[in-house]
Amino acid sequence: MAAPSEPEVIRDKAAMRAWSRRRRAEGKTVAFVPTMGFLHEGHLSLVSTAAAACAGPAAIVVSIYVNPSQFAPTEDLATYPSDFAGDLRKLAATGVVAAVFSPPDLYFRGSARRPADASGNGAISCLDEAGGDGHETWIRVEQLEKGLCGSSRPVFFRGVATVVAKLFNIVEPDIAVFGKKDYQQWRIICRMVRDLDFAIEIIGSEIVREADGLAMSSRNVHLSCGERQKALSISRSLANAKTAALSGNNHSQQIKDQIVQALTEAGGRVDYVEIVEQESLVPVERIDRPSVICVAAWFGKVRLIDNIEIQVPS
Repeated sequence: MAAPSEPEVIRDKAAMRAWSRRRRAEGKTVAFVPTMGFLHEGHLSLVSTAAAACAGPAAIVVSIYVNPSQFAPTEDLATYPSDFAGDLRKLAATGVVAAVFSPPDLYFRGSARRPADASGNGAISCLDEAGGDGHETWIRVEQLEKGLCGSSRPVFFRGVATVVAKLFNIVEPDIAVFGKKDYQQWRIICRMVRDLDFAIEIIGSEIVREADGLAMSSRNVHLSCGERQKALSISRSLANAKTAALSGNNHSQQIKDQIVQALTEAGGRVDYVEIVEQESLVPVERIDRPSVICVAAWFGKVRLIDNIEIQVPS
């Protein structure tokens, strides 16, 4: 039996669902933090947020699952960093994580023609639908997934919304925590939960940054020292833009142009810079309402995203 500070590792979907139901029957709040692993302080801050959100006894579940359906064929699924043993050590050190859900694959299904073994070999995948038995049910949050990251990653949010819905149906949490660094993702999940009547409270956790201001990301490990220094232009330009907006220079196009210039001069390749209303993600011409400046840029082979919220004084 695991020590109290060591999370129980659960691989099976039915076992995970049964675990959550037992905890709820014990009067505990099931709080859920979905991740793709290779955990850093940003992820651990989500765990702290989940613990703080529970008014009484809590059962905190962290999932570690690299979701294949949100990666396009040209993207970095094969090279996505992984350190499962290290992740377990970090989660154990928190002293509050009760279970880790790490399924082998959430899209494979057994086939009568090709029985799947324990590793999933012989199964049909969502990424291989030629046999007609693959996963073909998808969730689209149609308006919010447009623009921002959805423009350059057209399958991304379909994959995110679908896998989160699957995880919600398996873990059956009362509370789920998402980081605001992935701002569009957080808003999409909020809307999906509202529209599909999931009985789950969604909490957005603030961005955690390195001491130099770089937003924490599992992809930061792929930056060279030089690229990392250049990437600091993202957080600096966002901070400068917020200062300018709150000082009265709130014309969106001017602010966007200044950010693009700063990133380009630093050696970055800009994917987008957009200023949008916080809930609808509709672009605003002036920052005269609660807004968020969202940035995506490439430094070397690494695509980084960041944002900053601006609450306009009433």
